[in-house]
Amino acid sequence: MHPAISQPTAFILLTLLIKLGVIASLASIVARFGLFKRLIFVERRTSRQKLAFALFLGIPFTLGVLARLLAKYQGTDLSLEITVLGGLLGGTFVGVLVGMMVSLPAVLIGHEMLAAPMAILYALVAGTARWVCPNKEVIWEFSPFIDRSLYRSIRQRFKQPAPDWQVLFALMCVMLEIARIDVGRISGNALFYLSSQHFWIDILIVLTTLVAVGLPIKIWNSTRIEHKLEDQHRMLLQARMDALVSQINPHFLFNTLNTISSLIRIDPDTARTLLLKLSRILRRRLKTEAHFVSLKEELDFMDDYLDIEVARFGRDKLHIVKEIAPGATEVVVPSMILQPLVENAIRHGIVPKIEGGTVTLRASRQNHWLTLEVKDDGVGIPPGKRNEVYGSGIGIRNVTERLRVLFGDHFVFKVQSQPGSGTSVSFEIPELVVSEKASADEQAQVFEETP
Repeated sequence: MHPAISQPTAFILLTLLIKLGVIASLASIVARFGLFKRLIFVERRTSRQKLAFALFLGIPFTLGVLARLLAKYQGTDLSLEITVLGGLLGGTFVGVLVGMMVSLPAVLIGHEMLAAPMAILYALVAGTARWVCPNKEVIWEFSPFIDRSLYRSIRQRFKQPAPDWQVLFALMCVMLEIARIDVGRISGNALFYLSSQHFWIDILIVLTTLVAVGLPIKIWNSTRIEHKLEDQHRMLLQARMDALVSQINPHFLFNTLNTISSLIRIDPDTARTLLLKLSRILRRRLKTEAHFVSLKEELDFMDDYLDIEVARFGRDKLHIVKEIAPGATEVVVPSMILQPLVENAIRHGIVPKIEGGTVTLRASRQNHWLTLEVKDDGVGIPPGKRNEVYGSGIGIRNVTERLRVLFGDHFVFKVQSQPGSGTSVSFEIPELVVSEKASADEQAQVFEETP
């Protein structure tokens, strides 16, 4: 008689509780690995991915079998459950690999010669169930609590007969555990199993197996849902950024075309030059959809834009000064982030001033933060109109919203103004340096990984 049979009822009940605790703990630990998260998110895996998936399932549960053989902790042996999970979630190939891994110690150390053949049987049955199931997402909905599935299956039988896969998966687990118990009783010590002389204990053993299969699926499905939510959140941010950029482009284009149209009759040569500048700006915007560019690229863009504004107002009324710290040009910034600030400085600061003025662009780096400032010596903002100028305008609202989308709370935006002395608008963002050949996705990934 197998040693597990002679154990008292209380010991078997404790073993069943340990089984559930062990499989829940191991499933949670495995779910923490990034590679495993990606593997459970993919339904059609390559051979290499299947091997990696089998290793994630097989290695920790093989240690559980070793603990049962060497330390006599019977509750750590979950060879049937993990083999069924391998077949259901990964297919027959993964199930067989997992089954061979967990049965190897039983054969070599415990001399349980039926462990490997039975593992192959578990894998074949579970893998076939996965193959037959038309919708693989149904597997991730599997729950050991099938009372609702039974009710739904009975109702569906009278309306539109169709198999209820939740019930079928549950019956598969039950039948495999019953088969293990029966084969174990016949073979003696050739196969490990839990059993009792009490029928109700045997029912609990079968139900525990059912729960032990369902628990990891629930845990890992929660990880899949979190992964999907992260992807959806990322796509939402991308959509918001696209919307904000598409908002600022027509705004900038509208104002620039107004400037050019005002010069066509009085100064056609200058209007032609400005059109060439504008075409270069648009060509640069069409070439890239990146939300991040180097500060050097952003300043090059600003040169073309400022040439348009200087031509409009005259070099004697609008002066541009740049104060860029060494090394700042290689830092990555959101694209077209300076243009709305410069446009507001000119429109609200310099234009109302009869004698004109100067717009200063500053960039500095300190303690892994980049500070960008747009300052003018124009008329300034009266305290009562600050919210009107910088709250209701498209440009400033667009800039702050883009910074919030890209950096969350990790940015500082400041507006300082003295009536008659000018206005300074600055923001600080975390420093991000990438190569000039990095794509927008790579830049965004670098930012996400930057503390």
